[in-house]
Amino acid sequence: MSAAITGLGTAIPERIITNADLEAYLDTSDEWIVERTGIRERRQAGPNDTTASLAIAAGAAAIKDAGLVPDDIGLLIVATATPDQALPAVSAFVQDGLGLHCGAFDVSAACSGFAYGLVTASSLLAGGTIKSALVIGAETLTRFIDPNDRSTRVLFGDGAGAVVVQPAPDGMGLLGWDLGCDGSATHILQIPPGKKWVEMDGREVFRRAVRAVVDTSARTLERSGLTAADIDWFVPHQANQRIIDAACDRLHIPAERTIVNVDRFGNTSAASIPLALADTPVKDGDVVLLAGFGAGMTWASAAIRWQKEAQS
Repeated sequence: MSAAITGLGTAIPERIITNADLEAYLDTSDEWIVERTGIRERRQAGPNDTTASLAIAAGAAAIKDAGLVPDDIGLLIVATATPDQALPAVSAFVQDGLGLHCGAFDVSAACSGFAYGLVTASSLLAGGTIKSALVIGAETLTRFIDPNDRSTRVLFGDGAGAVVVQPAPDGMGLLGWDLGCDGSATHILQIPPGKKWVEMDGREVFRRAVRAVVDTSARTLERSGLTAADIDWFVPHQANQRIIDAACDRLHIPAERTIVNVDRFGNTSAASIPLALADTPVKDGDVVLLAGFGAGMTWASAAIRWQKEAQS
């Protein structure tokens, strides 16, 4: 049994931070930011926004889009690197906020978290004990970024994206996947013990990220019996336009089949892929390749033959 995405939902904060806003107090410029990252604006959580509240809004929208009600959901997974508090998990607050009556847990795999959650939910669906799962990627990253550090302040944004996953008809849904981690690279993107802000070795992250996206995507394509020519839509983690371009070039996936919204949202970590997926003009039968990488250093990819309706 495979799994199909039958519902999509998103939630983004109202406040928009443009490159011009950052120019006002950082030693940077719109031209510098766009040239190096492709980012023009990003969303920032307001005083009443939390990781949980964004996740709840996105989750509710996904459940509605799937034509379900909260009692239909048999499992909740929340992928986040920015929990509102150390204990309990964000998923507990989201479960209560959505009125769910099911198991719930968090996944912490940084920007790969959504793909990790999607593969986990699909595997549990295959066991036949649940009929639907809700997977949410939600972040309030701007609260963990030094506002005076131009190397990180320009990159990150806040938001949430969610999907409902249900059993798929034969030959549809999740076709193959790859998950991985290289713990020796934890130092290149981290919040060290006792520190408040994200610290990043941008040059090393870029070098490793391109290779990680290419390698994990290639493994998933091979396991799915696909080639790059079979991919209708490539939905990469939205970290940096240059990383996306370099990965697409090496994978031989053209720009017109690649979904990019990093210019509007920046890097939203675990929320990145579902936010981009919501921008994808996908139709039943299309093959979608998702690929992410993040702190850890983690990576993940999944190939899906799109089928909006669940198996009857």
